[in-house]
Amino acid sequence: MSAQNCFHCGNEVVKRDQVVFDSKSFCCVGCKTVYEIFSQNDLTCYYDFEKSPGATPQDIKGKYDFLNDEKIVSKLLDFEEQGTHIVSLYIPHIHCSSCIWILENLQKLDKGIVSSQVNFHEKKVRITYNPYDTSLKNIVELLSAIGYEPYISLENYENKKQAIDRTLIYKIGVAFFSFGNIMLLSFPEYFEVGEFWIEQYKGFFRWLIFALALPPFFYSAFGYYVSAWKSIKSKMLNIDIPIALGIVVMFVRSTVDIIFDYGQGFFDSMCGLIFFMLLGKLFQQKTYNFLSFERDYKSYFPIAITKISSDGTEEPIQVYEIAKGDRLLIRNQELIPVDGILISPEASIDYSFVTGEAVVIKKKSGDKVYAGGKQIGKIIEMEVLNSVSQSYLTQLWSNDVFQKRVEQKYKNITDTISRYFTPALLLLGFVSFGFWIFKDVATAFNVLTAILIVACPCALALTAPFTLGNVLRIMGYKKLYLKNATVIEQFAKVDTLVFDKTGTITTNKKTAISYEGTELNSLELKVLKNVLRGSNHPLSRRLYDFIPNQDKLELTHFEEITGKGIFAEIDGHSVKLGSSQFLQHMSENTHKKTKVHVEIDGEYKGSYVFNNQYREGLEKLFENLAKKYNLVVLSGDNDGERKILEKMLPPSTTLVFNQKPEQKLEYIERLQKQGKNVMMIGDGLNDAGALAQSNVGISISENVNVFSPACDGILDASQFSKIDYFLRFSKNAMKTIYMSFVLSLLYNVVGLSYAITGNLLPIVAAIIMPLSTVTIVSFVTLMSNFYARR
Repeated sequence: MSAQNCFHCGNEVVKRDQVVFDSKSFCCVGCKTVYEIFSQNDLTCYYDFEKSPGATPQDIKGKYDFLNDEKIVSKLLDFEEQGTHIVSLYIPHIHCSSCIWILENLQKLDKGIVSSQVNFHEKKVRITYNPYDTSLKNIVELLSAIGYEPYISLENYENKKQAIDRTLIYKIGVAFFSFGNIMLLSFPEYFEVGEFWIEQYKGFFRWLIFALALPPFFYSAFGYYVSAWKSIKSKMLNIDIPIALGIVVMFVRSTVDIIFDYGQGFFDSMCGLIFFMLLGKLFQQKTYNFLSFERDYKSYFPIAITKISSDGTEEPIQVYEIAKGDRLLIRNQELIPVDGILISPEASIDYSFVTGEAVVIKKKSGDKVYAGGKQIGKIIEMEVLNSVSQSYLTQLWSNDVFQKRVEQKYKNITDTISRYFTPALLLLGFVSFGFWIFKDVATAFNVLTAILIVACPCALALTAPFTLGNVLRIMGYKKLYLKNATVIEQFAKVDTLVFDKTGTITTNKKTAISYEGTELNSLELKVLKNVLRGSNHPLSRRLYDFIPNQDKLELTHFEEITGKGIFAEIDGHSVKLGSSQFLQHMSENTHKKTKVHVEIDGEYKGSYVFNNQYREGLEKLFENLAKKYNLVVLSGDNDGERKILEKMLPPSTTLVFNQKPEQKLEYIERLQKQGKNVMMIGDGLNDAGALAQSNVGISISENVNVFSPACDGILDASQFSKIDYFLRFSKNAMKTIYMSFVLSLLYNVVGLSYAITGNLLPIVAAIIMPLSTVTIVSFVTLMSNFYARR
């Protein structure tokens, strides 16, 4: 194989990411680690347990035979369709980035695995696999073989709860117990008390201190040694190396002091260091969990669904109000928000939101349908099996398939500093030690330990996640729900805003509608009402609400052509609704008004005319935005309202009409080629392509369950007038990140200057290090909350 190709996966090696190991070239550390574990890329040794670092054959034999039972497997699966199964496994042994690399490269170990995605904070891996090529049992045995045995309990999966891991609490408890007792036993030597009985039993007390220091050293600090060792093996030096080295140096030096009776050593400082470091880790973990909880369950996720009551009436409700046993109505292009049983005779479900592949699957009455599917065609009814998992929808939305490839400047800064931080720190520590060792041995060890402990890029690395996590939470509280944290930086870069007209700058709720043409009889109104019932277009929803209630009829055929209209067959009648071009009917003033034309059984009947009502605060919003941004209104409608919009909106606003969905996409692409950073605000249905093409795509939600996974955010229609606030807030969020970068670097510079000069004790360094994390987190939280209130 060419030196320019990865020895493991065969991909081209980018010089910047190249890893050389055992005289072989790899494209990334993940490939090199996998190669190292699995004996030189020999695919036959996946289950060679003697070579793998995990479980042995005796550990695994027969343990997972229960996964041969299809009923049990079905309970564990998140998604189960033809050729695609998805499972989320809880893996307690996920510790660091090395674990993530291996777990997200499982497809290299088992060809049946399509992809795997790690949720580090919840210690879960979400695996998509082909059941014809592998099985859940094989995957679980593979994970066990490489040292990542999953925790599987059917009770936990049914209740959606995992056992709480209290290991970190126990480690902190052990470290605190030893730290406190060693401090008490060391008081006589601290204050140089020279009484007889203290001198007589000094040796006993010192060995007792040594015994008390063993549990923190071997148990509480064990995670640092494991992380440091994995980091060294993968040739990626992380911050746990100097921490582990500092602990080992203090332990060895203190043991030598006691053995040769030089003194009591620094066991109090070592235990204090471990205690405060673990305390900082607990704070970090709790803060992450808090932000994650806020995002998944408390944030506003404005997707509505239509519930059918026991008396047959239909009402829109929010997804989090759905309960087991509810009967739901799903229209064309609507998202299925929860697992359920299909009631309607048949359905066509597109699971591209879950699998990333746009393949329509046919379903029959009684079949199970999964959350994340999208109905294609006529309306269907389903019964809910369990309440909605909003975190599951969020996870689907964040699927790599729907991610936009963007450069994150703050991440580049963090990665660059983190990459060189540990080698530079080790070099500085040993150079300083070499300088002081010829002057004062005790001071030399203090300096080395203090340098290794006090300097930490953790605060730097936490800056962006905590700031953006808090901003996501605040925006969610204010009814703008963003896909993920990377969207916020793109928000801050936007210089051009493109608005759709219908359903975006116009409201669905206050539109005056009139009818022009041949009067429709009661049967024709009934037919028209039932056809409109299956559509989610803003004009269709308005017209459906406008026509009086009618008896329900069964659709035999339903086809909605994006940007044109609807063709349906119902109760023996054919119906066409939509634009004049779609119905091939041209009349006077056709191009001057927003209309929905009606044709029944091949006969043109007339049109419904919409007198659009513009959203409250539109003029003020555009006036504020025009000061800093290029504004465009991009509409699929005719230019009948051009004069009205020219009077309402700033003169600099560009108005473009008669744009088909593909033309909207091309328009945005042209703007981007001119160097513009474009944000598209649309309704999510006709604008799906434009939302995907734009740098930031925001979908407006107004009691509609049309959800485009390609959009980057969902904005509740009531918050439309606050778009300028969200843009300003995102810019301030990025400002906060860069300010905290400076604060973090300043902390490291000051701390290191004291440590190098010998003016910083190791125990003080151990207190300052987690304190810096608390300071940074507090700073970014306070600043982001401050900007949120402005």
